[in-house]
Amino acid sequence: MEIPVIKMDELHGEKRSETLSLLHDACAQWGFFWLENHGINDDLMDRTKELVNKHYEQNMENNFYSSEIAKTIGPDKVTSNVDWECSFMYHHQPKSNIHDIPELLRTKVPEYAEEVVKLAEQLAEVMSENLGLDKDYLKKAFTKPSIGIKVAKYPRCSHPEVVMGLRGHTDAGGIILLFQDDLVPGLQFMKDGRWISIPPTKGNRIFVNLGDQIEVISNGIYKSICHQVVPNQNGSRLSIATFYNPGADVIIFPAPNLTYPSQYRFQDYLNFYSATKFTDKVSRFQTTKMVFK
Repeated sequence: MEIPVIKMDELHGEKRSETLSLLHDACAQWGFFWLENHGINDDLMDRTKELVNKHYEQNMENNFYSSEIAKTIGPDKVTSNVDWECSFMYHHQPKSNIHDIPELLRTKVPEYAEEVVKLAEQLAEVMSENLGLDKDYLKKAFTKPSIGIKVAKYPRCSHPEVVMGLRGHTDAGGIILLFQDDLVPGLQFMKDGRWISIPPTKGNRIFVNLGDQIEVISNGIYKSICHQVVPNQNGSRLSIATFYNPGADVIIFPAPNLTYPSQYRFQDYLNFYSATKFTDKVSRFQTTKMVFK
């Protein structure tokens, strides 16, 4: 099963229409996709990854294996209500907690965040366009967005069969942009009723998935998909997930242009349908909504 790949640079050339169509299908049918040629500097990404791994090895790894969570698992102990991960959260905006994150990371992580926010805003614009909305609809809907980065390691696990790295869930927010390990697998997404494994990242690709608020705003056209992390017996997996979310006080609702008509008499719809049967269904619903509101 081939995960969609979106090449951001092709949104600005002769392949724009084809790339927009591919992105729309990825958002509607999958809820996740790979992003290539995204414009974030390779040196910045490599250095950010290097520093996170260094901090984990120097300050987090021993503490994790000495923790109560690590002591709870064994060949005969199934643990269903904990996650085999160690992580911290960097809040980038609206209010930064820069002094709460490791000193080693205080320069590169905010710099990386600034670049990923620009990328998230570009995605929000083309997603709005694909939905037939104003280009800045999603950006405005997210008024004063909340930006955070969850930096996590999923430690090597001697008994991966008895514990989850991260239990199955959908993400609560908007657009999630993941920079992950280039060697160790573990991320899985639900597709057509079964779990599919997302391979490690190569060439500084970014993996994107959609959160619950995108599904609501798009009136269910775009999907928020359940995913999980399984631990690995052979290595520790890196995850740097940036969350581009609505502001805390934003009121979320489906874009009015995307909602179905509230009510109408079926015969009236049939009369209108007879003249528009071979036109686009979405356009027909929009016109129906205006006529029978």
